[in-house]
Amino acid sequence: MSRKLKDYIIITLKGIAMGAADVVPGVSGGTIAFISGIYEELIDSINKVSLNAFKVLRKEGFAAMWQSINGNFLISLLIGIAISVITLAKLIRHLLETQPVLIWAFFFGLVLASIIHVAKQITKWNLVSVILLIIGAFVAYYITTLVPQTAEISSGYIFLSGALAICAMILPGISGSYILLLLGMYKPVLDAIHDKDLKTIGLLGAGAVVGLLSFSRLLKWLFDNYQNLTLATLTGFIIGSLNKIWPWKKVIDSEMINGKLKILQEKSVSPFHYEGENELFFAVGLAFVGFMFIVLLEKLAVKKEN
Repeated sequence: MSRKLKDYIIITLKGIAMGAADVVPGVSGGTIAFISGIYEELIDSINKVSLNAFKVLRKEGFAAMWQSINGNFLISLLIGIAISVITLAKLIRHLLETQPVLIWAFFFGLVLASIIHVAKQITKWNLVSVILLIIGAFVAYYITTLVPQTAEISSGYIFLSGALAICAMILPGISGSYILLLLGMYKPVLDAIHDKDLKTIGLLGAGAVVGLLSFSRLLKWLFDNYQNLTLATLTGFIIGSLNKIWPWKKVIDSEMINGKLKILQEKSVSPFHYEGENELFFAVGLAFVGFMFIVLLEKLAVKKEN
C-alpha cells in the first residue's frame, strides 16, 4: 500500500484518538481503531512482527524487514498513542474527576455509534451470529459489574496484568485500563509511570508484548476464517461495555485511600435518580456530538474509498 506523508499524519491522529480512549477505564482503543478503519491492518501488521521478520532482517536488511512488518504504519500509530498518553492523560483524568457525567456522555455517544458502524460490516446474519452477539454482550456486561481487586503485586502478576490489559486494549468493547483496574493494577501502573519505576514498567511492557503478539495471531485467524462471526462477537462486546460508560452512576461501595475517595463498585441509574449534578441537557448534547463524530468519520472513510 503506497502512502504519502499526509496519510501517516492521519494515522498518527488516529493513534492519538486510540491513546485518549485507552486512558479512560471503560473505552477501548480497539473500538477507535475499528471505527477509524485501521483495525484489520493493525492486527495484520502486529501479526507480522515475528521470527520471520528477523529472518528477513538477516537476509535482506533493515529496509526489507521494516516494509515486511508495515513499519511506517505501526510507528505512526505508536507515536500518536504516545503523544496522547503523555499530553492528554492528565486532562482526561481531571475531566473524569470534575465532570464525570459530561465526559462519560460524550464517550457513550461515541461508542453507541460505533456499535452501528461495526454491525454494518457484517455481510451475513444467521442464528450463530446472533447467539455470539448475545454471548459477547453478556461477557462484556459481566466484566463491567466486577469489583476491582486488591492483589499482592508480584513480578509474575505484573507480567500477567500487562498481557491481559494489552489484549483488551486491541479488543473493541473491552478497555485495557479497566482490566488493570479490575486486577488492582491501575493505580500501581500510574504510580510506576510517575515515579519512573523501570522494573515495574519493564515487566508490564514485557507482558504486553507477549500478550499482543499472541492475541493478534488469534484475531487474525478469526478474521481470515470467520469474519462475520468475529464481527458479531465484537459488536456484542461493545454493546455490553455500554454499562461501564453510562454517564449516571450510583456508588455502592467506596473507600478512602491516601485522602482520596476510591470507588470500588457502582451501578447505572436513571438520570432522574442521579444524586449528583445531573446536567442532563448538556450530557445529551455531548452524547450527540460523540455519536455524530463517528458518523462523520464513517462518511469520510466512504468518500475516501470512492
